Amino acid sequence: MPNTVPDLLDLLELEPLEVDLYRGRQPDTAMQRVFGGQVAAQALSAACNTVDDVAVHSLHSYYLRPGDTAVPIIYDVERIRDGRSFSTRRVVARQHGKSIFYLTASFHLEEIGFHHQDAMPTVPPPEDCPSMGDVYRSVTGRNEDRSWEREWAALDVRYAADSRAGGRLESDSEPARAQIWVKAAGQVPADPVTNTCVLTYASDLTLLGVSLVPHGVLISSSKISPASLDHSMWFHRPFRADQWMLYDQHSPSASGARGFALGRVFSRDGVLIASVAQEGLIRPIGAIREGLA
Repeated sequence: MPNTVPDLLDLLELEPLEVDLYRGRQPDTAMQRVFGGQVAAQALSAACNTVDDVAVHSLHSYYLRPGDTAVPIIYDVERIRDGRSFSTRRVVARQHGKSIFYLTASFHLEEIGFHHQDAMPTVPPPEDCPSMGDVYRSVTGRNEDRSWEREWAALDVRYAADSRAGGRLESDSEPARAQIWVKAAGQVPADPVTNTCVLTYASDLTLLGVSLVPHGVLISSSKISPASLDHSMWFHRPFRADQWMLYDQHSPSASGARGFALGRVFSRDGVLIASVAQEGLIRPIGAIREGLA
């Protein structure tokens, strides 16, 4: 995966092939399939290339097939509608002649209206939180493992809290919750499209894993077969992806080998900048209809 922010920005820069047709390159990675945040961010980048004077306010997407990390991805944009205030784009991502991902994005001309938001929860500052790499090594006991840094060095991710037994967020009514600080690990250009695509890339990194918090299982565990099924985002206010953002995540439900998770993204000064929802597969290896084998 991208090792630096320039590498990440290059990954989000698509090659135009024809009108509304783009090609996205693949990074070097040890992952067996394309990272969901990558294909979502590239698809959003393709959609943004086809609009003017409007900003994305929501996206809704489905992961249809595992992406092949060895070949580029083709993004085909359909201009569904261009109205006075709203525009809609649909993007299909293809590999080997088959659709692997669908995204629908809605764009809105900036307007003035009512305003309110949730308050940001109280968490330790990012400077006082361990890196995700350190947390991973602490949990797994693999002290020499630097796989997190090899794959995700373009992002600075700090683990703030979760609701495991004895944790700061432990709650009977909300047993699956986790909070991280995240930002690009370097400077990002100021334009809104780039910042929105970077956040979209990062938003898929930890969200499904929160559905496993009360079960004491890591998303990378060999005990489960995980996969993102769908992913939706709503962008509320302008932000910078190279400044600290709090990703407050919780999973209201896990059932039928699927985990459902919600996220709120706040700027460091408490502004609610985005909301996220995802359902994903968290199938236990060896599961049978009545329970676990």
